[in-house]
Amino acid sequence: MKPHDSFLTRDFFKGEARREPLRFRTIWISDVHMGTTGCQAQRLLEFLRRTESDTLYLVGDIIDGWQLKRRWYWDQAHNNLIQTVLKKAKKGTRVIFVPGNHDEAVRQFIDLDFGGIRVRDELVHTTAQGKRMLVLHGDRFDGVIACAKWLAYVGDNLYTLILKWNQWLNSWRARAGLPYWSLSQYLKLKVKNAVSYITSFETALADEARRRGLDGVICGHIHKPEIRDIDGILYCNDGDWVESLSALVEDRAGALRLVTWQDIVGSTVSHHHEEADEPCVSPS
Repeated sequence: MKPHDSFLTRDFFKGEARREPLRFRTIWISDVHMGTTGCQAQRLLEFLRRTESDTLYLVGDIIDGWQLKRRWYWDQAHNNLIQTVLKKAKKGTRVIFVPGNHDEAVRQFIDLDFGGIRVRDELVHTTAQGKRMLVLHGDRFDGVIACAKWLAYVGDNLYTLILKWNQWLNSWRARAGLPYWSLSQYLKLKVKNAVSYITSFETALADEARRRGLDGVICGHIHKPEIRDIDGILYCNDGDWVESLSALVEDRAGALRLVTWQDIVGSTVSHHHEEADEPCVSPS
């Protein structure tokens, strides 16, 4: 598969809006961080109601146990979101939950099934094109998590503070008629050490897939949606539902694409999915 075959062209979403859910072979979402005020539960709920898939992967940090231990936050949108996922599982969607570091308590239930949801530590997904992709959250390849968990907690608190500033900023931008803008994403891309950290993480995941003889890797954890070729290995990160509001999808032909809430819910959607002809910049 050529690298550009995994990207989403703008033409994919041209056309009239449709009422029927968009149907995909597979959807991957991660880093929802339910239990925090930064969680965009309502928007993810809208996304899930507008989409259907044979398989739905929940790739870690769905519930933020770290924050819930410090401060309880849980609104009706959180309840509705869980009910929607359970309803999908009941209706035949294959739902697989791969826990992350923020919901690591669920790892004690690895290989068990609950309400039609299968809990797995990691697994290999085979696309319709026959590509074998390692699916895991990715925190084990994060040097901060692996070597200095206390530092990860400090970083998490700082990140939460930035998200609060971001909410205030975007409330002002909305009143001014300006679009949503992510302060934390901007800082990540501007700070040299953050860029180096992201690159190291992506390379480490690609190296692991290569070591196992696989074609690529699908993960979450760093909240940076991305699809790119790393020395012959397809690296895919589905992003998050705090900042980028993004998901990774596989169509019936086996092509992997990044989509956002704006693509599925906030914009018109085409009646027909066409083959990608040229690269599209992934969300940032």
